[in-house]
Amino acid sequence: MPDRHLTRAVSVGAVVIGGGSPIAVQSMTNTDTRDPAATLAQIARLAEAGCEIVRVAIPHADALPGFQVICEASPLPVVADIHFDHRLAIEAARRGAAKLRINPGNIGSLDRVDAAIEAAGEAGIAVRIGVNAGSLAEEYRDKDWPLAEKLVASAVAFCEHVSARGFEEIVVSAKASSVNATIDAYRLLSTRVPYPLHIGVTEAGTMLSGTVKSSVGLGVLLAEGIGDTLRVSLTADPVEEVHVGWEILAALDIRRRGPELVSCPTCGRCEVDLVPIAQEVERRLRTMTTPVKVAVMGCVVNGPGEARDADVGVASGKGVGLIFRRGEVVRKVAEAEIVDALFEEIAAFEAEASGPAGS
Repeated sequence: MPDRHLTRAVSVGAVVIGGGSPIAVQSMTNTDTRDPAATLAQIARLAEAGCEIVRVAIPHADALPGFQVICEASPLPVVADIHFDHRLAIEAARRGAAKLRINPGNIGSLDRVDAAIEAAGEAGIAVRIGVNAGSLAEEYRDKDWPLAEKLVASAVAFCEHVSARGFEEIVVSAKASSVNATIDAYRLLSTRVPYPLHIGVTEAGTMLSGTVKSSVGLGVLLAEGIGDTLRVSLTADPVEEVHVGWEILAALDIRRRGPELVSCPTCGRCEVDLVPIAQEVERRLRTMTTPVKVAVMGCVVNGPGEARDADVGVASGKGVGLIFRRGEVVRKVAEAEIVDALFEEIAAFEAEASGPAGS
């Protein structure tokens, strides 16, 4: 895998973005910010899933009191998501935001952008300049250019304006709903600005389509060393965004949080009902953080042989499962006992890997 594009380091609360720091996984709440209890409950779920930075919308001024409560109690750095009204950005900076996310193209005149930047500077927090097709700088909106070029020209122009005011705590994004436009934009942007890049395919879609589009777009960029933090945008429970984000990073061996599941696609040789078994194993593994590799195989063809490098696994036969560890069969169980037996062996593997108590 190519070396990562080196960018400036920018702090968002206790999380450092860029400068060679680990690629951070983000998400965004979809609760009413005026209900801090509900929002904090969702943030707790996101944190448990592995979210490292959370964005919270402030659509109107009446959300500011709740936002302040959220910032004070959140276990994660909170980013204020601002559109249209620069006064909300100023107040969010004063009320505990760890970063502002603004679209300069829809904030209004540059003096309003400047006021928001000044508030961020006074609060000592970063700003993400987020550009998309609906928030291009006015001078680029009607140009007959490819969308990626307009996105990048707009983002660079805003960055240069902010930098000229002496503010450098900048994170940049240039998202599109088109995977190809997103890839083209970030490839170009990575050569034009020194700031960390927040990558994502915006408005990617529902759980299935959004996961596919995000995996393709972000996978290409990350494989080329582009990106310092990411969000997978899904029309779904935001916790799923976090799970998918970590799966993308793990698939590229960039970062891994918890176990890796290997399972076969099933075929006519499969003699157990493998799909619900694999789904239940995946569900239980989500609560674990140990980097154990687990294989769920539907027959002996895809059993210990092809999954020999798995730490723990099962190769299924007619109504039974052969539980194996590092390629060696350790027990045979009935189909109904496969999942529980597999997790008993996972627990034993974890205990052995951690060594004697107190060592």
